[in-house]
Amino acid sequence: MAIYSDRFNRGEKLSSVKSTVVQYGILVLMLGLAAGLWRLQILGASNFKELAEQNRIRKEPIMAPRGRLFDRYGHLLVDNYPSVSCFLVREQNKRINDDLPLIAQGLHLDLDQLKATLKHYRYSPGYQPIPIKQDISPDEQAFIAAHSNELPELETIDVERRLYPRDGFASHVIGYVGEVSEADLDNNPRYAYYEPGDVVGKAGVEATYDQILRGQDGSRDVIVDSHGREVGFLGTQHAIPGQDLRLTIDIDLQREAELALGSANGAVIVMDPRNGEILALVSHPNYDPNDFAVRIKSAEWNQLITNPDHPLMNKAIQDQLAPGSTFKIIMSAAGLQEGVAQNMKVDCIGGGWFYGRFFKCDQHHGVLNISQAIPLSCDTFFYTLAQRLGIDTIAKYAEEFGLAQKTGIDLPNEMSGVMPSSEWEWRNFHHKYYPGNTISVGIGQGETQVTPIQLIRALAGIASDGHLVRPHLVNPNQLPADFRSALYESLPGSGNRYVPLNPDTWDIITNGMAAATTTGTAAASHIQGVDFAGKTGTAQVVGGSGTHVRGGKETPNSWFVGMVPRRNPEIAVVVLQEHGDWGSNSAKIAQAIVIAYINKTRSQDHNLLEQANSPQKPVEVGAVWSNPMPAGSKHGPDPIASVTAGHFYIYPGTESGAEAKDIAMKQLPLPALFAAPVSWKQARWKKDGSH
Repeated sequence: MAIYSDRFNRGEKLSSVKSTVVQYGILVLMLGLAAGLWRLQILGASNFKELAEQNRIRKEPIMAPRGRLFDRYGHLLVDNYPSVSCFLVREQNKRINDDLPLIAQGLHLDLDQLKATLKHYRYSPGYQPIPIKQDISPDEQAFIAAHSNELPELETIDVERRLYPRDGFASHVIGYVGEVSEADLDNNPRYAYYEPGDVVGKAGVEATYDQILRGQDGSRDVIVDSHGREVGFLGTQHAIPGQDLRLTIDIDLQREAELALGSANGAVIVMDPRNGEILALVSHPNYDPNDFAVRIKSAEWNQLITNPDHPLMNKAIQDQLAPGSTFKIIMSAAGLQEGVAQNMKVDCIGGGWFYGRFFKCDQHHGVLNISQAIPLSCDTFFYTLAQRLGIDTIAKYAEEFGLAQKTGIDLPNEMSGVMPSSEWEWRNFHHKYYPGNTISVGIGQGETQVTPIQLIRALAGIASDGHLVRPHLVNPNQLPADFRSALYESLPGSGNRYVPLNPDTWDIITNGMAAATTTGTAAASHIQGVDFAGKTGTAQVVGGSGTHVRGGKETPNSWFVGMVPRRNPEIAVVVLQEHGDWGSNSAKIAQAIVIAYINKTRSQDHNLLEQANSPQKPVEVGAVWSNPMPAGSKHGPDPIASVTAGHFYIYPGTESGAEAKDIAMKQLPLPALFAAPVSWKQARWKKDGSH
């Protein structure tokens, strides 16, 4: 009995310990549960409330419309139009793949292309909308609405698409927009705050001023049920539209330049050398930016990038070619500034011997000086000048006038060209420069390469007494100060600069260019009554045979740089025709553009002169004048004896003897642009009375 009692007591003690442990265990569990509830309901209340709201509220983006583009006079160039895009949100349906055939059928998409799009975004978060079709039609919008229950993953968003001018008008000025690429998102800090599917500027002004044109997107908060269907509305954060920009382009001159260049491959730039404003910029062949406004098809894109004429290249700022004889203006400046060319005379016998080789000229000009060599474009003269100057002196002046460096124009991907020198030769080829190459450089051949924008800036700068300006398409006054500063840092270039010129240098060169359009290589492009100056260039191409079959791949490139008036010009034009043969062909294109500019300017100023280069008609002018009394009259010294009224005719643009010249010289001078000889002829006198 004792043994049993002892066992019973030990069992009773053990049960008591177990009970205590269980009780404490339950207490700990209760305390843990209470702490968890306190953490969830008190500490985490705001967090979970926010998560619950996010499950209940959906943010729908409101895309900001891009700023519009206008020309210098306020004519609309680029507008927006309303559009609807379709997105797919994977987290709203776990069986996306089963729905793809129906989606492709309803939205008229290629099924394989749709699958490829989803594969492209396979690593993106499930809540991120995937753009599957832009600019959907009303029928496709109706399809999405009718299948909202079975296809909850489809969503639409209202956007505004770009509407560009037709037929590629000003396409290389304006540029185009497109979806930001993965490479841009990963590697370009400019796109650090962009999302996949965002539309950004890809070329032209659209790219340079994307930050200004984009605006700021808004959002709309809607209440949705467990199936993602909208059941209520909370509020809207309105989008802020992008800033409109007024370009320096003159739409009329742009149209004239496009038409004048025609089907030729090349470029045209019209610039105001006084301030750097680009009035027209053309690059052919062009492209239609409207093809990019939605999403360009793969076949169309491949056609553009494989086209041997490079329609996506902006040849005005990217085509690097030998300048030909237009470079002789820089050679002239170097020779005159160095005191070498003033008294130099050369006997051109159709070429000359230099370093044991005969270099040809296209004419036998005989003995001539620099004032004759510029308008006649004598190669032999400039061969000789190049030999006397040497490559490093030539390179020094070329670089002072902005060659071998970017101009800083506000367009992306400008090229800098090439100007050979001893240092350049050693840096690139690790050997000394061969002096014989200098002879070809002297006429704008050899290794020398320039872009049209560099050439117009350099030659217009020389005509402006050494004042060179930064070319631009948007007036900086429209831009915020911080953006303007960042823009200049992102587009480094030679900018504004002054290269001092001797007065004789300025006179000789500008007079020589004026003679080129009257008696020289561009005489066929003379404009009656207009001080039109310029320089032609016929540049041999690499591997070319000098053939003059226009458009042939071995035919020289045709250049012309012109300006009005010859000194301190208010307009300058550069024309490049790839394989366009003689430079005089490009001079005719420049002539048409200058005439259009002058006629428009005269019309705006209500000028009495007839349209430029058209037959002149007499203009009838009325006048009132006084006749003084003879000296010694009893009425006192020089009193007015009578006042006479009458009318006569002005014959603009013709000369008629010494009397006409004498009368014309007594008149107030006309502006330089309109400094045509004016002949006065008094006819059909009709005195209306005298008192």
